[in-house]
Amino acid sequence: MKPPKHILLTIVIAQFFCTSLWFAGNGVLASLVEDLNINQSLGNITAAVQFGFIIGTLLFAMLTITDRFSPSKVFLWCALLGALCNFVLVWQTVGWTILASRFATGFFLAGIYPVGMKIASDYFDKGLGKSLGYLVGALVVGTALPHFLKWLTALFPWQYVIYTTSALASIGGFLMVMMVPDGPFRKSTQHLDLTACFSIFKKKDFRAAAFGYFGHMWELYTFWAFVPVLLSIYMEWHGIALFRISFWSFWIIAIGGLACVLGGYISQRYGVKYTAATALTLSGICCLLSPLALLFASPAIFLLFLLFWGMVVIADSPLFSTLVAQSAPPDVKGTALTIVNCIGFAITIVSLQVISALQDLIAPHLLFLILALGPLFGLLGLFRNRMKL
Repeated sequence: MKPPKHILLTIVIAQFFCTSLWFAGNGVLASLVEDLNINQSLGNITAAVQFGFIIGTLLFAMLTITDRFSPSKVFLWCALLGALCNFVLVWQTVGWTILASRFATGFFLAGIYPVGMKIASDYFDKGLGKSLGYLVGALVVGTALPHFLKWLTALFPWQYVIYTTSALASIGGFLMVMMVPDGPFRKSTQHLDLTACFSIFKKKDFRAAAFGYFGHMWELYTFWAFVPVLLSIYMEWHGIALFRISFWSFWIIAIGGLACVLGGYISQRYGVKYTAATALTLSGICCLLSPLALLFASPAIFLLFLLFWGMVVIADSPLFSTLVAQSAPPDVKGTALTIVNCIGFAITIVSLQVISALQDLIAPHLLFLILALGPLFGLLGLFRNRMKL
C-alpha cells in the first residue's frame, strides 16, 4: 500500500523549515559578530553547531530515542527547542552565550535531520532511495542558503533572519506531528539498550554501508566549505574578476539537490548500491582532476567542472542513508541512522581541520587531492563485504 501523497511532501517541507536553523544561522554570523562587536571567530561559532549536533546524535543514539518514542513527536519537540535556542541569539551580548546558543541549536538538530530520515523510512519500504533523495535534496538547498543570505542581510537587519528561521522551524515541527503520524513500517523497541548503537556495526552489510557513508562525508562538507576558496584561487591565478563568488557558490552547492533527486530515480533502475558507488567514484575523480581544472581550464569549463562536482559529491548521500536504513535491524533503524550521522559529521570536522592546516604547507592546486582519500575509503568499505543490497 502506497503512503498518501502528502506524506513525502510534508516531510520534505518540515525538514527544510527545521534545518534552516542550522544553515541560516551561518549566513548572519558575520553581521552578528560585527554588530555586537564580539570577540569570537566565525569558525568557533560555526563549529559550535557542528559539535552540538555530534553530541546530540551520540546521546540520541545511545538512548535509542527515536526507536523508543514516536519519531514525529521527537521531531516536534526538537524543532521547538531548537527554534527557541536559535531565537535567543537576538538577546546575546557576550561571546560565550552565543557559542552556547549555537551549540544547543546543533544539539536539537540531532532530533530533526536523522529523525526526518527515520520517519521517511517508516513510510517508504520500496523506493526509499527516491524518497530520501527528495529529503536530502531539500537539505542541500538549505546548505546553500547562507550564500543567499549574505545578500539578504544587506537589505534587512540580521535579526529578521533569526525571527524567520525560528518561526519556520516551529511550523515545520507542527506540520510533522499533525500530518505525518507514525509510519506503517515502524517497529519500536520498548527497552533501553545503551549498546545498540555500537552492536549494529557487527552486521557486515550495515558496516559496509556505514563505511561508504563515512568516506563520502570526508569529502562532502570540506568541498562545500572550500567552494568560495576554489573560485577565489582560480580568479587570482588567471587574473580575472569574472565570478560573483556568493552567487556561484550558491549554485554549485544547490545543484546537488537536483542530483539527489535524480540519483534516487536512477537507483530504482540500477540499484541503490551501484548508483551510490558510481557517484562516489565520480566525485573522487573530480578530486583528482582539481589541479588540472584550476591550472588549465577556461572559465566556462571551470564553472561546469565545479557544477558537476557539486552534483556528484552529494548524489550518493541519500543512497548511503538508504543502505544504512535497509541493512539495520528494524527495531533500531532510527538509532542506526543517528549514530552514522554522528560519526559522519565528526569526520567532517577532521577533514576540515586537515585541509585548513595544510593550506600553508602545500600548493593550493594540490590541496584537494587529499579529499580523494574519502571516496577511496568509502568504495573499499562498500565493496569489501559484497553487500546484498
